[in-house]
Amino acid sequence: MKHYLEDVGAIYEALDSGENGLTSAEAQKRLAENGKNKLKEPEKDSLFKKFLNSLADPMIIMLLIAALIQAGVAVFEAIKAGNGFKLVDFADVLVILVVVIINTIMSLIQESKAEAAMEALMQMTAATSRVMRDGEVVVIKSEDICVGDVVLLEAGDAVPADCRIIESHSLKAEEAALTGESVPVTKFVDVLMCKDGNEEIPLGDRKNMLYSGSVIVYGRGKAIVTGVGMDTEMGKIADALSQSEKEQTPLQIKMAELSAFLTKLVIGISILVFIVGLVETVITEKSGFTWAHFGNAALSTFISAIALAVAAIPEGLPAVVTIILSIGVTAMSKRQALIRKLTAVETLGCTQIICSDKTGTLTQNKMTVVDHYGDNENLIATAMALCCDAQIDSEGKVTGEPTEAALVAYAYSLNLNKNDLVEVNPRIGEAPFDSGRKMMSTVHQTPEGIVQYTKGAPDVVLNHCKFALVKGEVVPFTEAVRQDIVTSNKAMADKALRVLAVATRKYDSAPASYEASDLEEELVFVGLTGMIDPVRPEVKAAIDECREAGIRPVMITGDHRDTAVAIGRELGIISDASEAILGSDLDKFSDEELVEEVTRFSVYARVQPEHKTRIVRAWRARGMVTAMTGDGVNDAPSIKAADIGIGMGITGTDVTKGVADMVLADDNFATIVNAVEEGRKIYDNVCKVLQFQLSTNMSEVLIMFFSTIFNFTILGPIHLLWVNMVTDSLPGLALGMEKAEGDLMHRKPRATTDGIFSGGAGFDMVWQGIYLAFIEIAAYVIGFFYANPGAKLSAIWGATDANNNMCLNAVAMAFLAVNFGELFCAINMRSRQGSLFSKSMFRNFNWWLVGAFVVTAFLTLLPIYVPFLRDIFFPIADAKEHFTLEFNELAISIILAATTVPVFEIGKAIHRAARKNK
Repeated sequence: MKHYLEDVGAIYEALDSGENGLTSAEAQKRLAENGKNKLKEPEKDSLFKKFLNSLADPMIIMLLIAALIQAGVAVFEAIKAGNGFKLVDFADVLVILVVVIINTIMSLIQESKAEAAMEALMQMTAATSRVMRDGEVVVIKSEDICVGDVVLLEAGDAVPADCRIIESHSLKAEEAALTGESVPVTKFVDVLMCKDGNEEIPLGDRKNMLYSGSVIVYGRGKAIVTGVGMDTEMGKIADALSQSEKEQTPLQIKMAELSAFLTKLVIGISILVFIVGLVETVITEKSGFTWAHFGNAALSTFISAIALAVAAIPEGLPAVVTIILSIGVTAMSKRQALIRKLTAVETLGCTQIICSDKTGTLTQNKMTVVDHYGDNENLIATAMALCCDAQIDSEGKVTGEPTEAALVAYAYSLNLNKNDLVEVNPRIGEAPFDSGRKMMSTVHQTPEGIVQYTKGAPDVVLNHCKFALVKGEVVPFTEAVRQDIVTSNKAMADKALRVLAVATRKYDSAPASYEASDLEEELVFVGLTGMIDPVRPEVKAAIDECREAGIRPVMITGDHRDTAVAIGRELGIISDASEAILGSDLDKFSDEELVEEVTRFSVYARVQPEHKTRIVRAWRARGMVTAMTGDGVNDAPSIKAADIGIGMGITGTDVTKGVADMVLADDNFATIVNAVEEGRKIYDNVCKVLQFQLSTNMSEVLIMFFSTIFNFTILGPIHLLWVNMVTDSLPGLALGMEKAEGDLMHRKPRATTDGIFSGGAGFDMVWQGIYLAFIEIAAYVIGFFYANPGAKLSAIWGATDANNNMCLNAVAMAFLAVNFGELFCAINMRSRQGSLFSKSMFRNFNWWLVGAFVVTAFLTLLPIYVPFLRDIFFPIADAKEHFTLEFNELAISIILAATTVPVFEIGKAIHRAARKNK
């Protein structure tokens, strides 16, 4: 039943109630049948379940599988050797497990509880309410209210349930949290009629209804409850929240794709190494071939393949990415953007659409007088301030109904403090505001005598005027005077201003009657005021920045179309009214049609909560990464449905903040632009780390593959573990601290279809990995012949043991080349395509990377020159004193590694030239 379309009598009959409400017995019966006036509580995941969910990341799964296999191999080799189990044998396994645990704990710490939104919704419900029971007024818990109860409401009361008004005395309700409309709505009893063939009336236009979550700001009245709990408009929002499931962020999708790629690559390489090893065994041992020897060779080759697989997996990558995102969270918090969900940091960087609520987000959510008409502005302000019930404190803070608060603030801005005005001009009588006559009058004892001030809708006030104040003189209210006023009124209305008129009347003595019909006659017109919820001063520049960054702003509001169009034009969101559409017109589109039509509109007016969600989903269906901002309860479902939900920290409800991915601590739309820049920077840095670690891991895979094929060992397991956990991690973390490149906010948002290897990144990883492998093998060969002058090349092929005396110097030089090569590679990765020697690189110098380079270089030299570490990394069976690495060998290794700088710079220059030509 659409209660707003029915008269009160029909409502009583349908709800089996009356003006005296329910009996206590009937109320108890309905409570037992239908339940309490509460929202359904969601099921909460246990901490253990959340922990398991965090382990479901594909990269983490791949690491756990690698750890399991490595543990199996370690156990087998320990049993085969008969030396028992040693902790060092499980070093790789322990490192992987530590990385996984740290990564999971960090994710859990950053993520907030999902059920917070529903708890906040429940807290918004009024605690107690006054209702009619057994014909008497009683106070009960709001959760015990039933359909059919008659509720008594007055200014300051929270509406406990959805109700149909049955009695109204100047009743006004603040519904911004539900509808987005900043101006309180005048409520009445009359039946509403649908217009233009529509079967529905928008929520914000149902002026004979009150809704749970709204607040009475003026007057008093009675209403009969039509919906409780989950059957209220608030309940519909709660239900939408519970059904809206969060999808993967772009980074999560890309990391999943990367994990799948690496898994296939690792399996492919391992199988290839295993097959090649077996074939080599058959060929080399064909003269003395035995199945027992073949079995041992197959096992040895399998272990080599597993070692190669583990080397190919960047163990530290998930932790490094998580740490970079966490660093991003800290950086954003310093810029007033509080991140609730870790992966949201990166999602901001690829945002293409920002759907923003108007009230409180683009505007200040504070009605403000911005224009006036009349010769005596001080008199206009004085009359408006005295003819209202809003109050102002000693610090200038105004409280009261928003429109009246705007009038008092307007007077205060002209140095007219209402408290001082009231002291000099005390009120002695009044005719309160009434929605029927649309006026309010107050009578005051002033130093000049008894004076009445009347304010209200211009068309109504003008009909009660006989004179007008023009240039300080009272003149007859001629048609010419009226037309001048009407023209000014229309000019303000065309700018979507809410216009009020004020008039005055003087008495020789206090009037005998304060009835409106007696007071509001023969008035003297004084002037007009035009007010609006003004835009935030910083928003226009922020929207311009959005457009420059390739982001399309969209405004969604529950306000009237004229107001929305005016604000949209002022901010540059639209240039023509045809780009705006009403929520009721959206109902004419199917979901499929809306996906096609959504690009035509950038302003949506008089929308309901479900419209916002449809708009967000339509943009997402077009493959656009969509953000939704807002502060009211009505924004919560669409915020949750968006790729990135943005709540307001100051004016935002707990519900909105509970479902948001990011909360703006300063409620500043401009902060979103800062957050987008930070998000882009973070994604850029994550890609740099990915390219750095995957290139270096590829070089490790290639040298292991090369050495396995040609039957010699360049690096042992402990060397690879050192590279993966020290040299890969510290510079990787430092790259995450890189500042934004100069053109970052001039780039178009990246497409959701762009993968980790898009834009030539995959090709760069391959050739850079090959070059790193080349210098590492070159260092090994040079080191071998430097330590063994006169040795034949064939001697290398027999050096199957990394600890063989003949190849220790070669291994040490290769170890240095690997580590320093990766350090120079990290420096090159400061910009994936820009020159390392550009001015911006020097201007935004990364001292974290310098520190990482120095620390890692120092640590790399320790296994070479510190005796006990040298014995672990380069143990010699006999004559340990013979192993020394000369300065020339050290210099050669570092020089070989340093060649990555000019070589990679040449590669980037070629890439830039190719892009420019394209």
